[in-house]
Order: sequence, then C-alpha cells, then structure tokens
Amino acid sequence: MDTKNEFMKIGDKIFKSRLIVGTGKYKSFDETRLAIEISGAEIVTVAVRRIELDKNKDSILNHLDPKRYTFLPNTAGCYSVKDAVMTCELAREAGLGNIVKVEVIGDEKTLFPDNEATLEASKLLVKDGFHVLPYCTDDVVLCKKLEDIGCTAVMPLAAPIGSGLGIRNPYNIKLILEAVKIPVIIDAGVGTASDASRAMELGVAGILMNTAIAGAKDPLKMAQAMKMAVECGRMAFEAGRIPKKLYASASSPLDGLIEL
Repeated sequence: MDTKNEFMKIGDKIFKSRLIVGTGKYKSFDETRLAIEISGAEIVTVAVRRIELDKNKDSILNHLDPKRYTFLPNTAGCYSVKDAVMTCELAREAGLGNIVKVEVIGDEKTLFPDNEATLEASKLLVKDGFHVLPYCTDDVVLCKKLEDIGCTAVMPLAAPIGSGLGIRNPYNIKLILEAVKIPVIIDAGVGTASDASRAMELGVAGILMNTAIAGAKDPLKMAQAMKMAVECGRMAFEAGRIPKKLYASASSPLDGLIEL
C-alpha cells in the first residue's frame, strides 16, 4: 500500500484516523468521551461559542486529553465575518491552537454557509497565521478560490447540517477533488455508516460528523460503525472499484467449457 495514502495531513500535523467528530448533542460528558474514544478519531471539533472555555468550570475540555486529541475549534453560530474572526482569535487565546474550522452561516433555517463571508473571513484568518478549514457549499469555483487564498483544506457539505440525508451530490464532490490539491473533507449531512463509506469511496481525505453519532439510538455502537465505515470506504477507494457497465459479463472464464 502506498504509505502517502495511509494518513491524513492537516496543516503541519499527520493523523492516522480520517474521521473527525464533534462534541455536541450527547447526553453527558462521559458519553461524549466514550463515543469519541470508540470512534478512533484524533481530531475533535468544538463550538467555541457554545462550550465553557474556563477549565476551572465544568467543561468538555476537562474530559478530553489534549495530548491524545487535536482540538478543532469552530465558529458555529457566527453570522458575520467579524464574529467568525473574533471567535477564532478567542479560541487561539484559550489555547485551542491555530487550526480552525470556519463557519459563517448565511441562512438560519438551512444553516447553509454564506460563501462570500466565508471567503472573506478565511482570507483574514490565513493572513493572521491560522490553518483554515472552511465549511462551504459543494461549489467547485468557491473551493478553488479558498485554496488560492491559502486555506489548509476545504469542507464542502454533503447535505444540510444534522439532516442525515447523506451525499446529495457526489458528482460535485468529485469535481472539487479534481479541481483542488488541498485536502477535501466532507462536512455535514451524514446519517449512517453507509453514507460515510460512500463519501470515503469518492476519494475525500476525511469526513466530519456529529449528529450521526450523537443522535443515534446507541451513540457508542454508531461510533464504532462510523470508524469501520470510514476505514472500509478509504480502503475501497485505494483498491479501485470495477467500472460500471450496462450489460453483464461472465465472472468465470469461458475457455475450457465442456461441450454438450
């Protein structure tokens, strides 16, 4: 196996797991910790505006080992460039690092990103020394622009956040993969393990999810399922699937058939 395909590189860090998980919507901090541990994820995203940053108080940050996990602070809940930039600066000051997931929401109902604001916020943050992973629509032109301004990766949505609809437009994802050289990480919309596997089979570098695990009837079992799905999907991509054909072709050799 080509070793360059075995790991996911984000900024100056290398990760064995291609699964990134969130910390919201769990029943308790203990369940959160166990689910993340079972998932095998090494990157954990946290909503800076929705968690307690003071470790002297009850915070999810006290339940996750910073030596084991890389925190990916995100700007969930931000609706402007100013708010997104300030949130990332706050995260860095709180010791959460300089790898950030930028979300600038443009529509409250669908939680679709504001692409223009996302581009502008990302540009400012890149100039300020951040490794920026922007949440964006599956827009090829936008992803190319985000790469051009220096983003570390792009994170196109598969479907609306928390919808569980799966990969709605795999063809756009493929076009993005062809257009950019930076990692493409699927973000939002995954509902179950088959969705995760399908995403990885497209050739994306990784996948981020939260609701699919936290909202499952058994989050711990789903965490294990997602771990396996991401690994299987990536392995299938590297193995190379057979081409699709309209007509059948015999799977056994025709030579040496017994004449009747």
